[in-house]
Amino acid sequence: MDDQDINQIKNALKNGKWKKLFILAFVFILLIAFKPWVQVGAGERGIVQNFGAVQDVVLGEGIHFKIPIMQTVILIDVKIQKTMTDAASSSSDLQDVDLSVALNYHIIPDKANLVYQTIGVEFKERIIDPAIQEVMKAVSARYTAEELITKRPAVSTEMQQALTSRLLASNISVDAFSIISFSFSQTFTDAIEAKQTAEQNALKAKRDLDRIKVEAEQTIAAATAEAEALRLQKMNISPDLIELRKIEANLKAIEKWNGILPQVTGAGAIPFIGVSDAAKKLKQ
Repeated sequence: MDDQDINQIKNALKNGKWKKLFILAFVFILLIAFKPWVQVGAGERGIVQNFGAVQDVVLGEGIHFKIPIMQTVILIDVKIQKTMTDAASSSSDLQDVDLSVALNYHIIPDKANLVYQTIGVEFKERIIDPAIQEVMKAVSARYTAEELITKRPAVSTEMQQALTSRLLASNISVDAFSIISFSFSQTFTDAIEAKQTAEQNALKAKRDLDRIKVEAEQTIAAATAEAEALRLQKMNISPDLIELRKIEANLKAIEKWNGILPQVTGAGAIPFIGVSDAAKKLKQ
């Protein structure tokens, strides 16, 4: 084999190598251009479309392969989302009520393809907001304005149950619901304050009346007890007891006497009597 044959072989090898590199580069460019894979992030689901037709399969989190040109994947957020809504409605007693509520919700992950197919990605504007408005008006119309305040937990629970049932039909799950605030007309607010003031005054008057009744009962009881004691004492009084009390009184007078008879003159003088008699009886 001469040098010419060797050169021909080298040229052939070089040509074949460049062809392989060219093929590899072409394939790489195609992969980049058509990107036959998709990455589904945390809290997302992938909706597979074959030439625009939504498929039954729902892609979970991770990397998935797809057929270029034929298949496209739409990513849907299935994490819990929050929305706040204001609504104007009327109570059963025709009072104007302004409500503000907060709703936490999420798309049911396994039904994300149905949500996209029937509603699209604007499900909040198309389904959630109108449902909140309707439920708030329907529930508030079953309560008086005063009941909306005094029965707030029951009103909130009823609204949440109604929303849960309504949104579940669209494959949207309710996680939490809360009433942020109620507001009424100034006239109604003033009337409520006046009523509360009247109730407080009535309660105070009742407490005062109860206190007076108790004090009167205590006074009556004390008077009754005293009268009963006097009655018992009266029953125990006898001539001997009276005489004993006189003797005790004379003895006290003797104890205090200094031995000097009072100097009394005149027609109105009163003699100092009974002392000797009392002494005699005490000796007996």
